[in-house]
Amino acid sequence: MSNQAQSSNKKYDLEERSAAFAEKVIEFLQLLPINPINKPYIEQLARSSGSVCANYCEADAAQSKKDFRHKIALCKKEAKETRIWLRLLAKANPKYKNQCRKLWQEAHELLLIFSAILNSDKR
Repeated sequence: MSNQAQSSNKKYDLEERSAAFAEKVIEFLQLLPINPINKPYIEQLARSSGSVCANYCEADAAQSKKDFRHKIALCKKEAKETRIWLRLLAKANPKYKNQCRKLWQEAHELLLIFSAILNSDKR
């Protein structure tokens, strides 16, 4: 079922959920000081969190099952990468550990969702 058919039920709207996640990451990143340690992690986290949503949008418009699976696998990969950058930023910025933890949890839930989609689509 396409995301468009599900859009009336926002609870399961992965496009909206992944976009909201990327927006929360942007808001969080704007709080962090730019220094030699944070700068590369901030850049990587901005890319990977945005990539989760962008790849989901592409998966939703996939032209084949193979293309869909590939894009969902990219979503999973980017969500996993996002968790690493959040972990490193939490270590570098103990003051923001709780915010990192909340964002890490959402990235983890998205990772589990994309894993489930891949596992259920192995028919």
